[in-house]
Amino acid sequence: MENKLKHLEFIQNIITRMNTNSFQIKGMSITIVVALLALTATDFNILFASIVYFSLLIFWGLDAYYLSQEKGYRQLYDEIRNINENDINFNLKLKKEYTEGKNSWQYTLTNKTIIYLYLLQGLIALILILIFKNCETL
Repeated sequence: MENKLKHLEFIQNIITRMNTNSFQIKGMSITIVVALLALTATDFNILFASIVYFSLLIFWGLDAYYLSQEKGYRQLYDEIRNINENDINFNLKLKKEYTEGKNSWQYTLTNKTIIYLYLLQGLIALILILIFKNCETL
């Protein structure tokens, strides 16, 4: 039973790390978008406006990747939880089926836990960029 518990602990640590990475990515994306919008507000530059959206896409993709990996490790956790103690091999590699379908990176991009955050950031950025651009022409 000790091997099984240790293996489950390893997997739980990986899940926690993935969750922490996802949370930090969300925080970094908000910070960077706000900083770039502040630069755009002081002196409108289309380059800063473009970087806002480029950074949003990168953070969105990274967040989806970590969330998909976390889902895969949750499935691995369930598998290990249900197998016999003698079959424990401490393998932490995800099986292909754990990273396909609803756990795939592409599917996770549209997951409601992240899509709303990044679409909202993009919409707010667009509104502010349009306001900054119009203020510049006045």
